[in-house]
Amino acid sequence: MKAHDGMYIGGRWRPAAGQDTIPVVNPADEQVIAHVPAGGPEDVDAAVRAAREAFPGWAATPPAERAAAIGALRDALVARQEEIAETVTAELGSPLALSQAVHASLPVMVAGSYAELAASYAFEEKIGTSTVLLEPVGVVGAITPWNYPLHQVVAKVAPALAAGCTVVLKPAEDTPLTAQLFADAVHEAGLPAGVFNLVTGLGPVAGQALAAHEGVDLVSFTGSTAVGRQIGATAGAAVKRVALELGGKSANVILPGADLAKAVNVGIANVMSNSGQTCSAWTRMLVHTDQYDEAVTLAATAVAKYVPGERVGPLVSAKQQQRVRGYIEKGVAEGARLVAGGPDVPKETGYYVSPTVFADVAPEMTIAQEEIFGPVVALLRYEDEDDALRIANGTVYGLGGAVWAADEATAVAFARRMDTGQVDINGGRFNPLAPFGGYKQSGVGRELGPHGLSEYLQTKSLQF
Repeated sequence: MKAHDGMYIGGRWRPAAGQDTIPVVNPADEQVIAHVPAGGPEDVDAAVRAAREAFPGWAATPPAERAAAIGALRDALVARQEEIAETVTAELGSPLALSQAVHASLPVMVAGSYAELAASYAFEEKIGTSTVLLEPVGVVGAITPWNYPLHQVVAKVAPALAAGCTVVLKPAEDTPLTAQLFADAVHEAGLPAGVFNLVTGLGPVAGQALAAHEGVDLVSFTGSTAVGRQIGATAGAAVKRVALELGGKSANVILPGADLAKAVNVGIANVMSNSGQTCSAWTRMLVHTDQYDEAVTLAATAVAKYVPGERVGPLVSAKQQQRVRGYIEKGVAEGARLVAGGPDVPKETGYYVSPTVFADVAPEMTIAQEEIFGPVVALLRYEDEDDALRIANGTVYGLGGAVWAADEATAVAFARRMDTGQVDINGGRFNPLAPFGGYKQSGVGRELGPHGLSEYLQTKSLQF
């Protein structure tokens, strides 16, 4: 695979300060496909300095010109879609069809939405005798995860650029090649030098240096709740703003009268997509006791279609594979009933985990409380709507979820009582303009659409 041996800083690829590198491994065959520089504090400092130098000019650029630049970036991504899909498949392991349909296409959609928003957003308004200005917060430190390696980059960088901010990106060390392709697209789009900068490196080294750097005004992080707490503490010590998109344990609530077969099949597909490595995946399926046994049978039949190496890819790393297998073993040890899958490795080569369905899961079990981040679904039974709501809201997370009912009004009434940031009603479609983010320990702030843009703005009022 193509890989740069330097950092993208100040509008050009330049050598890293040190000689250390990070191997990039294809999780499907466990082969090293590339090496990228392991950046450190010196690289981060150079990138932040470049971003600070570029900030005044970019902040003063008219919104229409910023919109045109983001549009050019979108076009550069479109031209690279096939290469992006192949790269994501190589370093993340997702099946090529998923990489084409989601990993390469969704970022194009999101970039396009911010090109439009930058041109139409009301960056100032009149309130009585005052003029209220919405101004860019400054230099953004963006730290992105491996599970959606381009989408998460675009979901942070595009709104930051639309707001007039400059950016330093530290991508996940497991999937840096996609981020390097993004930097190439930025360069081709002709953004001014220093507006976007890329430093590859390890989270505890480069990521921590970026979060702590005094030249960074806002840290936008997507990843685990544990790391999010650390970043929040680091930023808080400097009274620095944060946007945190963290873990989830989303509930898929199937109310009596819903189309049970559809709800179960869509629910299984939701978790199996991206090998379960989605923070908002509906990993807890809640079914009324009268329909529970039928739902278990439907789930076991549905998950059998997801063959490792075909419709479901490997997990991103050996570490992640071991982690997910450990959760499956814990589920069995705590008394949950395996109806599909299990901890055994399904293929000799690659970091695969068997798509797994548990029945007889109690709400207090570990597999019903903690984020597994793998192709594992837990089926829980409930007695009535209040019981279902108690179970749905009974974790420290609140990121996504779904409600299925015989009619929209019933589903919406239940969804309004859920402590979560986004709920799909009867299989509602993804909306790239809708705010995405969590309640409770699922994070702080929102991504996508106008709410995502507002995260990168600060408010000034002029009194007359």
